[in-house]
Amino acid sequence: MKVKLKNVFVVYFLVSVIGLMYALLQLGQPCDCTHHLKSASDLIHAKEKKLSQLQNELKRLQGREKVLEPAAPALPIIYAITPTYARLVQKAELVRLLQTLMHVKNLHWIVVEDSPVKTQLVSELLAQSNLRFTHLHAETPKEHKRKENDPNWLKPRGVEQRNLALQWLRENRELSDEGVVYFADDDNTYSLRLFDEIRSTKRVSVWPVGLVGGLRFERPLVEGGKVVGFYTAWKPNRPFPMDMAGFAVALQLLLANREARFDLLAERGYLESSLLQSLVSIEELEPKADNCTKVFVWHTRTEKPKMKQEELLQKQGLGSDPSIEV
Repeated sequence: MKVKLKNVFVVYFLVSVIGLMYALLQLGQPCDCTHHLKSASDLIHAKEKKLSQLQNELKRLQGREKVLEPAAPALPIIYAITPTYARLVQKAELVRLLQTLMHVKNLHWIVVEDSPVKTQLVSELLAQSNLRFTHLHAETPKEHKRKENDPNWLKPRGVEQRNLALQWLRENRELSDEGVVYFADDDNTYSLRLFDEIRSTKRVSVWPVGLVGGLRFERPLVEGGKVVGFYTAWKPNRPFPMDMAGFAVALQLLLANREARFDLLAERGYLESSLLQSLVSIEELEPKADNCTKVFVWHTRTEKPKMKQEELLQKQGLGSDPSIEV
């Protein structure tokens, strides 16, 4: 039994020595791993090539997108000219108009007061409006001013103020500047769609006006895309029987015709014609609003407030606080 155990140990010792010697011999031999390294290198190279192809494809598609969707051209500026004068409803009228113009892109509001100076009310309103604006003033000569109780039709209002705005444009804009001029009185109601129609004006564009001239609407009559007459009840033989709210003029046309202006002495109802006659013929008018079949502006003059109670309280020394601006 002892001999057998000894033999086992001898055999185990010899096997261990042989295994150790074999391992030592293998340490000095080169490892044949070349094919494994080559396979890994080929895989990395293939992935880099695919990534490069994807990057090139992305650049190509981005370039194609730029070609298919060019940057939108800048919108022509709309110059909205608003004459205004001091009265009880002035602030209410201007705020209503301002709230509309705030939603019109690329608009420049030119507000001209019938006053010897710029008033605080209008100055503060414009400063708080966040609109691009120009604030001017020009007082109407006394002999041409309408008295408080005079009917609206007796004398034209806003003539000197609109002419001053035209003068400002001619002094501050170049003939190469694009834009459209619209006379936006503060006693009208305007749909935003109107300004979309206005912006494409080439010379003089026209459209219907609601609640004017004793009619539900007045409008140019259109045949074959051309204005051939006017639907109006009052003095239909006027050269341009239209309301001030019913047309817009290209800025370049006004700049090219520097003498074109409103006539302070124009006969009743002929104020619009006094300007348009020097700019365009009826055949050249551009009908808008679906060939002048849609109404996007209304002549909604605010009713004059009845202030009898206020006057009674003032006589009793109980009038409203004058420091509160209405």
